Amino acid sequence: MEKEKLVIISTVGNDNPEKATLPFVLATACQSLDTDVVMFLQSSAVVLAKKGEAEYIKADGLVPLKELLDTFMEMEGALYLCSPCIKERGISMDEVIDGANVAAAGTLASEVMSAKSVVTY
Repeated sequence: MEKEKLVIISTVGNDNPEKATLPFVLATACQSLDTDVVMFLQSSAVVLAKKGEAEYIKADGLVPLKELLDTFMEMEGALYLCSPCIKERGISMDEVIDGANVAAAGTLASEVMSAKSVVTY
């Protein structure tokens, strides 16, 4: 039997620690329920995948983003960064965490169409 798949699209970066963290709270909770999770970071959210950046994101009452991001990756979550968004911000692939991939709209469309559910932050 094929696993359920959830796609999460996040557009919030380090300017709002709570909204930047919540997608990863949902992602890791779903992973613990044996769901495949695909996370797309778009707009300012792409900065969250820069090496060292997540360590500075802590929202009151939530697990620190670095811990959630590490758990997400360890549980084989798929992390995609919007290619135009990282280009706009001058982020190169050697600056991002291991396991992150760059993708454009075609990949996002394919993932969305094959998922049971999609959540946007």
